[in-house]
Amino acid sequence: MEHVIQTDGLSRKFGNVYAVKDLSIAVPRGSVYGFLGPNGAGKTTTIKMLLGLTKPSSGSARVLGQPVTSIKHLSRIGFLPDVPNFYPWMRGEEFLRFTGQLFSISPPELNRRTDELLELTGLQGVKTKIKGYSRGMKQRLGLAQALVNKPEVLFLDEPTSALDPIGRKDVLETINAISGECTVFFSTHILADVERVCNRVGILRQGQLVTEATMAELRENFAQRALRLKVTGESQPLVADLQNKRWTQVVEEQDDSILLTVFDLAMAQREIPRLLTEHNLGIQRLEQVELNLEDIFVRLVNNSEE
Repeated sequence: MEHVIQTDGLSRKFGNVYAVKDLSIAVPRGSVYGFLGPNGAGKTTTIKMLLGLTKPSSGSARVLGQPVTSIKHLSRIGFLPDVPNFYPWMRGEEFLRFTGQLFSISPPELNRRTDELLELTGLQGVKTKIKGYSRGMKQRLGLAQALVNKPEVLFLDEPTSALDPIGRKDVLETINAISGECTVFFSTHILADVERVCNRVGILRQGQLVTEATMAELRENFAQRALRLKVTGESQPLVADLQNKRWTQVVEEQDDSILLTVFDLAMAQREIPRLLTEHNLGIQRLEQVELNLEDIFVRLVNNSEE
């Protein structure tokens, strides 16, 4: 498998504080890679290092086979920052042509690319100057300019974070449409977006990688360790008891239903019946369930804090 982005022990310190620490990831060609973490986890700092905009304190990184300190591969990369900037007096079509000229794209090819990208991002026929664009339109235009050079790797830094549901939908649909043409490195803290467009994720917390896996691997691994327990009787004492057990973690509690992740299934099979008896509770149902990404994220991040 070819990896177009690779890091090995990549770190960045500001004073005595690590923004990113010992990050080692591998992004396969053609994937939509969700780089996931809470605000302040180090996602933007990582992207800046991968783009050569920030120098690593230690470790190494390569993009398209080139060290990030090189400039040889930059024309093969696209980038949409979290807050893109434009010339407000231009129209969208003018801005794309200006961007394409910076890449020395021939006029006939640039005309074709401009028309394609305006159609792809839903901006075809829009004559309004950019200063009159909504935030969602600006994000879509930013995505179009990041694609004007037909990049092999596209970096997106929180592309949907400030958008309303319609704007998010438009941007995600565009990402889906281009996913077969280039590798997408998609930084976000919005879990639903990752589930919708990504096929592989790296989860970051306080600058350190918690896990890296395909979406299928995450679901398979955690579905095997998630239990839904429904009881009859007052469940609060049982929940309080379970929260102190090392072999499980309470993910969610709703009336008589308790969602658990289990780290030791054999222990759970022994201890749950004993605890039910101890708390004088009946059992309505005990079943294995599949966690969504939000459940998995909470479990991983909370567990990494211990």
